[in-house]
Amino acid sequence: WFSGDDVYMSNENERQEYVLNENGIIFVGNARYIEARGWYYGQFQDLLNICLTMLDLSLYYRQEPAMDVSRRGDPKYVGRVISSMINGNDNDNGVLLGKWQGSFHSHENPSRWDGSVVILKKWRQDNYRPVQYGQCWVFAGVMCTVLRCLGIPTRLVSNFNSAHDVDRNLSIDKYYDSSGRSLNISKDSTWDYHVWNESWFIRPDLGRAYNGWQVLDATPQEQSRG
Repeated sequence: WFSGDDVYMSNENERQEYVLNENGIIFVGNARYIEARGWYYGQFQDLLNICLTMLDLSLYYRQEPAMDVSRRGDPKYVGRVISSMINGNDNDNGVLLGKWQGSFHSHENPSRWDGSVVILKKWRQDNYRPVQYGQCWVFAGVMCTVLRCLGIPTRLVSNFNSAHDVDRNLSIDKYYDSSGRSLNISKDSTWDYHVWNESWFIRPDLGRAYNGWQVLDATPQEQSRG
């Protein structure tokens, strides 16, 4: 609400939706059959201490505590820390482990989750061991909760026929032999859908043209460049 803040959002309707709304809809499925899944963010349900603990458990804080704390007023930095901590792939006590195939017999099937509060409180109850299991919409839903709890306007974005380009050549590659038979050697793929987050803040590091919605993705895929 404060016009001098990096996350200032001038539109009251948008503040109501992207900061204060505790309920939302996540779109999943495929391009021919889009399903609207209800999600309870619950960012005001006694979660603040859990979210602050998440910052303190991160590898960023463990490696350079003074530097980490000094940058917690920067939403760009906080967004990166939280996107790392939502998944447990970095041995950093992250919130969720991802699983996309095989049996979910001994743990929670990702499709059974319908909100973030129970996941975050289970993470705390289990002494900050990753909760099993999540998939993209679960990672995005929990991340939205944490960032809204910390005062950063955040929303979810769903994309259908979502390209996953592994080798960064901006194309989905398919290979065929001289007889026209398909060769299963490309790691590129197209997912039915993918869900990630956008958060609203200014970018003094890039210039005013880049202020506004910023992409954040907590789903673990390949390691980024650091």
